Amino acid sequence: MKILVTGGGGFLGFAIVRILIARGDHVVVLCRGRYSALDEINVATIRGDIADASAVREAADGCQAIIHTAAKAGMWGAYDLYHRTNVVGTENVIAACRHHHIPKLVFTSSPSVAYDQDGSEGGNESLPYPGSYQSHYSATKAQAERAVLAANDQALSTCALRPHLIWGPRDTQLVPRLIDRARKGRLRLVGDGRNLVDSIYIDNAAEAHVLALDRLEPGAPCAGNVYFLSQDEPLPISELINRIIAAAGLPACNKVISLQAASILGALFEVVYSLLRIRREPPMTRFLAHQLATPHWFNIDAAKRDLGYQPGVSISEGMDRLRIYLSARSRESDQVKE
Repeated sequence: MKILVTGGGGFLGFAIVRILIARGDHVVVLCRGRYSALDEINVATIRGDIADASAVREAADGCQAIIHTAAKAGMWGAYDLYHRTNVVGTENVIAACRHHHIPKLVFTSSPSVAYDQDGSEGGNESLPYPGSYQSHYSATKAQAERAVLAANDQALSTCALRPHLIWGPRDTQLVPRLIDRARKGRLRLVGDGRNLVDSIYIDNAAEAHVLALDRLEPGAPCAGNVYFLSQDEPLPISELINRIIAAAGLPACNKVISLQAASILGALFEVVYSLLRIRREPPMTRFLAHQLATPHWFNIDAAKRDLGYQPGVSISEGMDRLRIYLSARSRESDQVKE
């Protein structure tokens, strides 16, 4: 099968590409930059912007399926930038499916589309979309998810996946940020650190996308539906954070800040960064404060039932792999300095 993976040079996208290539699929990647990792495995790459409808149509030509992982992530930035990539880009992918009569579309969504300030303890896919969002990322991903699910019909089978806190080797978001803050002494737990949170190892998240792809067809249980994905093993957030930084050889974080203080600090940062038009992400926002202090773990029975999903790599094994990866990266860095 010829499959287009948007954002295939990114953390999740590349993991999906590797699985597809290994099983013999013909993969095409649409991405904005050049990735040496894609060159090394000889993946056909089309450089273009997901918000450019013609680029998406060109990349999708001749494909039998699309896995759409490309997105603008993060907590900060102008709404238009998030809308352009996450909403317009997704609309372009759906339009390309229609134009080329592509019958399958798997969309990478986010649990944050169903997040409110109270968090979630064992919630499932029946959780409603909240009335408002504290981040442009969540708001625009929710719009995109709705568009994907609404597009499901007899000609195009679609589904949306919500992997929670993806981590592992090659991560460019969660892992490096935690390690950087820990090394600089700036890492803090918000609240008492006992709130349970879900996470998912990168290979498990990628495998779930391929499972969904293989099961999609008109009338299939997963067609037109959304699924939470995780390790099915929620941990206290303090344990998750400390196990990740321990993989980098760093001591546990025991510095704390209350949710109230973190929220006030986040609001101040938001005001200052907006007034000064600072483009980089602030160290704290109100959304991040609540994410760090509230429980957010989910029931994944639907993914097990409809997708046949099971986390093949345990948290312990994933942490071992992460430690080996970070150790190798550290040695490479030391050799370059010498």
